[in-house]
Amino acid sequence: MNNPGWVDLQVNGHKGVDYSDPELTTEDFIRSAEALIADGTEMFCPVIITRPLEVFQRNGELIQNAVAKYGLQKNIPGLHYEGPFISNVPGAVGAHNPDWTLTPSVANVDKLLASAPGFVSIVTLGADAENAPEAVARLKECGVHVSVGHHMANYAQVRAAADAGAELLTHLGNGCPNLLDRHNNPVWAGLAEERLTAMIITDGHHLPGELVKIIVRTKGVDNVIVTSDASSPTGLTPGKYVTLGVEAVLEANGKLHIPERKCLAGSASTMAMCMAFLDSLDFLSCDELRRLGRDNALKLLGKL
Repeated sequence: MNNPGWVDLQVNGHKGVDYSDPELTTEDFIRSAEALIADGTEMFCPVIITRPLEVFQRNGELIQNAVAKYGLQKNIPGLHYEGPFISNVPGAVGAHNPDWTLTPSVANVDKLLASAPGFVSIVTLGADAENAPEAVARLKECGVHVSVGHHMANYAQVRAAADAGAELLTHLGNGCPNLLDRHNNPVWAGLAEERLTAMIITDGHHLPGELVKIIVRTKGVDNVIVTSDASSPTGLTPGKYVTLGVEAVLEANGKLHIPERKCLAGSASTMAMCMAFLDSLDFLSCDELRRLGRDNALKLLGKL
């Protein structure tokens, strides 16, 4: 499988650099971004996860200015804010700090977007959050693509978010507790809502291969986007690291996890690695792989 220049809508960090770190520097961000591009990711959205609004303001502005200063607009079209409008329920909150989650009021939405005017491409919020439909509508008014995830939303709540203009599902099959109601759960709700394109992490750890096949076959090839969810230890050796504000372990097999919470801490895989795992499942053509790893994301961003 040739690399056509993968597009990644969800990158938390790379080569030891965490984009949510309140001490992030321009130099570290550029070093990380250039390394990621050299590793085969042609275009990506840096992610800032759930943090106090001051961190969104600081890091969003820093990244926006760095992209402009170093001429990386073709490689970095905008930011992805994964939070702070997500569920604080254990499991659904994942590696995020539940104390920093916020209710997505219109006022809070406006404060969040003021951090990087015109440069926020995607916001992930919980479809079960108070005021979720109103927040989705406001984000859409501001030209932001809305994804739902890190929630315990039922089908009605997911449909309401889609009605308000949500377009995506953030890492479907993850960002939820290990044990779920067998019928009424956010995974089935996301699969059932045909208006929402599923972003999935195909690093071989977030989803088993059979579930990847089910999601792709249910949604259709044109309604699935592969993301890496790469965190700062990506490209580093196995060991213990602080990433996304928590202590995590990177295993020799590439699994990045938080043992105490029994959850993953993003991935340690690039898009090239995620696409290689997807290819190994041997159920997609080269054209279909390209759509999942590049074209569908470009269409969403209005770049194709």
